[in-house]
Amino acid sequence: MSENKTVFFVSPTGLFRQALLLLGMFLLITGLRAQETENKLNGTISGRVVDSLSNQPVEYASVSLTLLATNKVVNGMTTDDKGVFQLTNIAEGVYKLTVYSIGYQTGTRSNLSISKTSLLLALPAIKLTSSQAKLKEVTITAEKSLIENKIDKMVYNAEKDLTSQGGVASDLLKKIPQVDVDVDGNVELQGNSNIQFLINGKPSTIFGNNIVDVLQSIPASQIQSIEVITSPGAKYDAEGTGGIINIILKKSTAQGINGNINLSGGTRLENGSFNLSARKGHIGVHAFLSGNAQLPSTTLNTMNRTAKDSLSGQTSSLYQNGTSNFYRQGYQTGIGFDWEMTPHDFLSGGLTYNYFNTASTSISNREALGMDASGATISQVNDQTNALFTSFTQSMDYALSYKRTFKKEDQSLEILYNSSYGTSNNYFKQTETYVGATQPYSGSYGNNPGISNETNLAINYVQPLGKEFQLETGAKTVLDQINGISDVYLLNTPSDYYGYSSTQSSGFSYNRNIYAGYLSGTFKLLKVLDVKAGCRYEYTNTDASFSNAGNIGIAPYGTFVPSAIISHTFSNNQILKLGYSHRIQRPTYRDVNPFMNATDPKNITTGNPDIRPELADKLELTYSKVFNKGSNINIVLFARMNTNDIQSYTRYYSSYKIGDSTYSNVALTTRENIGHENDYGVNLAGSAPITPKLNLRTNISGFQRYIITGLPTGGNIQGFNYRINVNASYEISPTFIAEVFGNFNSPRINAQGTMPSFTTYNLAIRKQLFKKKASIALTATNPFSEYVGQTTVLTGQNFSLISTRELPYRSFGINFTYKFGKMEFKKEKETE
Repeated sequence: MSENKTVFFVSPTGLFRQALLLLGMFLLITGLRAQETENKLNGTISGRVVDSLSNQPVEYASVSLTLLATNKVVNGMTTDDKGVFQLTNIAEGVYKLTVYSIGYQTGTRSNLSISKTSLLLALPAIKLTSSQAKLKEVTITAEKSLIENKIDKMVYNAEKDLTSQGGVASDLLKKIPQVDVDVDGNVELQGNSNIQFLINGKPSTIFGNNIVDVLQSIPASQIQSIEVITSPGAKYDAEGTGGIINIILKKSTAQGINGNINLSGGTRLENGSFNLSARKGHIGVHAFLSGNAQLPSTTLNTMNRTAKDSLSGQTSSLYQNGTSNFYRQGYQTGIGFDWEMTPHDFLSGGLTYNYFNTASTSISNREALGMDASGATISQVNDQTNALFTSFTQSMDYALSYKRTFKKEDQSLEILYNSSYGTSNNYFKQTETYVGATQPYSGSYGNNPGISNETNLAINYVQPLGKEFQLETGAKTVLDQINGISDVYLLNTPSDYYGYSSTQSSGFSYNRNIYAGYLSGTFKLLKVLDVKAGCRYEYTNTDASFSNAGNIGIAPYGTFVPSAIISHTFSNNQILKLGYSHRIQRPTYRDVNPFMNATDPKNITTGNPDIRPELADKLELTYSKVFNKGSNINIVLFARMNTNDIQSYTRYYSSYKIGDSTYSNVALTTRENIGHENDYGVNLAGSAPITPKLNLRTNISGFQRYIITGLPTGGNIQGFNYRINVNASYEISPTFIAEVFGNFNSPRINAQGTMPSFTTYNLAIRKQLFKKKASIALTATNPFSEYVGQTTVLTGQNFSLISTRELPYRSFGINFTYKFGKMEFKKEKETE
């Protein structure tokens, strides 16, 4: 790296100083607000909300305070994760306290008097009775917010999303603040694509193969909610430098037999789901089946690549244009149970099967030119490639958990077991034929079957130590096993026979065991700050061997993972929170798989067995407020520093040898540790009822990225990335609603260039039928433009590349949903 280059790297010391500055600002603001509150302090009412049977805390229950003299709501909040609430700044008077939560009957406390002689009221535990105790048919009216900001996560209630009706998981993710999804389905969280995806809180091997295919094969109708955790605590696995996204599938907890059917048909997507739940007393079972298909579509492709040999001065150029046809399908099915064995013992488990498959065929016309140092043409080759690529992944996931509660409030013991057994297979076949010829001059096909198994065993224990301190500890073991083989066959042109290539074929075994333990504490600091801080230690042991290279020595390593969240809740539903987390991203199956995908012999992709884990430190400052008339705002400032940053990286070779075959004019793309990456950003999200029928929601995010590659090319790179989306919904009638959603993503920089910007928009209308037990919806995506144009620019040590794709994106669809059963939960409106 030359001395005159500006380095944008921020040292750990610099990041620590920024952390201290943010922390100082946070404490200053908190102190000022605390002083202000103290100066005008009136009365305080505090208490705790628990389940009447189990005595377990009822998290995030809505608490409202009504002045009896005027019958007006004057204060309110939600309970924390321990069921605790504290209402402050209460004037003298007599009040009624109302508590409600989804699935419970409303609880009240009347004639609560605040006077000069009685300013502090500490109420006995408020016990809520489950609504499931009513066996007759009932309807509980409620209206949960689409997006909920909770203490340690953001929750997106997918059932309320209208424009994603008939879509897939990726369509829901693009609506969530701080989450970006491109037109191919690649997901980033605060600008980072290394995300730990979970289903119902548990990992699955399906995410280790191709996250994009999985997220575009889960119907949106099957998803109840999506949780986004940007600063995970010590209890969570350290995996995922971007954070954690947890997809919660639908499941009913109502007594009796309940279910729903969802069917969607369209010009680009078709999907459906069926859910069935049965519960009697303390035992419940549930089952589901869902499927999705992306209908065959044709993408138009062009590529122009120029490369120069630094020794000879010769230049080569490759121009390529053609089409590719793509198809995707998948389905999932599962069954589960939960059993309240005693008031203190709970057992649950489940079995899930997943299957995903993609296929693509492509035809490309190519012109390859070779020029000497003076620019004179010395060679010209015109040919055509025909290629086929297929991929499938399937997994069987098992889960079993036991939880024991004790007489002492909040004391609990939890044991969890889950295993995921996955198999996959990638297959390609390609031929190259000179223009005018009838037989190919080159060809090959490859078959890459593999297995990916993961077993998790964890134990967690919570011990309260006094009224304002809670200790949590636990241990976990993760056992990963990845095996694969790559069989390659080469075309013998004289005999038109594909023969096995022992030099290009290979096999590999990659076993990784992780042993972890954590300690975390939750407590009050200075009587105004809620603190949750802890540390996790993970020890990783890896054993890897490859048939062409033998055993690879990967030394065991330990990782300390500290985390902390400091928050303060002000009056008038305001929360200020500062969080810090350290995270790790270990290589996945696709990262390390050495399979050479030569579907396009001029553009080959492969994994990298030598890739090292990525590490990240992140600071996050969050302010949120809910206004009296239903508006809300959420502002997040974040700073993240990555080391050993993992990105795709492309190198150019005038000739590249794989086994006994030599490929010419090749761009080889693999996964690399590109060096350091620092991101500093902000996210602004909010919603407001413009009129009683019109609601507007917006999400604006942007971050400045600095990359120091540490590689021969790239040097120091910086750029600003931003995203804007707007969602508007209009209630035509109580059973008829319309919605529109628009999204724009700016160009995004990476280690070698710029990824394209894009614009998408959706329209939808929905009509509820049969006393709201059924609904029918019409949806449209990009109805006024058939394609989304994507232009990518990459540069390397000795090449530059411009590629353009015209991706078919326009679609129209119809969706039908029907709910059945004796009890329907319609969630109450939250207290304003």
